[in-house]
Amino acid sequence: MKANPVILNAAPLLAAGGALAVHRYWPDAVPLSPSPAFPWLLGAAAAAWLAWLAAARFSARLRRRAADLAPLFAAALLSVSVWQILTGKTGLLPMPFFPGPDRVFAVFGATGEIGLLVVGTLHSLRLLAVGFLCGSGAGFLLGVWIGWNRRAHYWGMPVLKFFGPIPATAWIPLALVLFPTTFGASAFIIGLASLFPMIVLTASGIASARHSHLEVARTLGASPRQLICHVAIPSALPSIFVGLFMALSASFLTLIVAEMIGVKAGLGFYITWAQNFAEYYKVFAALLVMGVFFSGLMSALFAVRARVLRWQQGVIKW
Repeated sequence: MKANPVILNAAPLLAAGGALAVHRYWPDAVPLSPSPAFPWLLGAAAAAWLAWLAAARFSARLRRRAADLAPLFAAALLSVSVWQILTGKTGLLPMPFFPGPDRVFAVFGATGEIGLLVVGTLHSLRLLAVGFLCGSGAGFLLGVWIGWNRRAHYWGMPVLKFFGPIPATAWIPLALVLFPTTFGASAFIIGLASLFPMIVLTASGIASARHSHLEVARTLGASPRQLICHVAIPSALPSIFVGLFMALSASFLTLIVAEMIGVKAGLGFYITWAQNFAEYYKVFAALLVMGVFFSGLMSALFAVRARVLRWQQGVIKW
């Protein structure tokens, strides 16, 4: 049964109103934060949804997108309300380890704290970019070599099978000895985490290139370089993008640990610093920033894949 469009569009507004009512009128088990950031955020969410609905009146594409996003938006606001009930309203989740959303979102309303989070995010982005780009770039080149050259495959695959399963964080002691700065050591660990999945999936894609396509290109006089660049690599692009997704995910997992080995800025450093002072509301705020930060990078990579692999969209759904 198809949902009523009016009810569907009103669901996020009802969820925001319910969350605001819980915040203001449900008796508090734990004193609320004096910051108005949380109710303002709920109001901003409702206003943003109303603006979207107003724009959707003039665009069929926005109307379809609103119908898709309305349940997710409402569910997110209801989750925030449940979070508030479990923490500040009933105390089922004890303070200070489980702060309510009013305390967590108050961090974003504090000028000094939001500045630290912005600086930490920029430092994390720089570290992630250096490690991921170097690791995935080297993994791509090595993967093409191993997938194309039989001798390289013979000697390279046993090395990958031996060293690949070792967690990148296990190399931290060696990285601290090899690199004069903790930034270099951290970038090395992140690069190592993204290196092996990129090598394996790129080599698999290159080795799986259709033999008939290669033979046709050879018949037309293609050189080995042209075979690699114009036949093998385009054919391996689906596997290469899977390798990029896995490499980026591994980089995310390694980033926080890498920032805890002596780096003086970044989201991982911020979390460790806040935890040492038992300011767990700041830890939760940093986790929210990480969620936005990491999902944004993943979404950007999805967009690139959708554009590069347009020819697959009618065959493979993503």
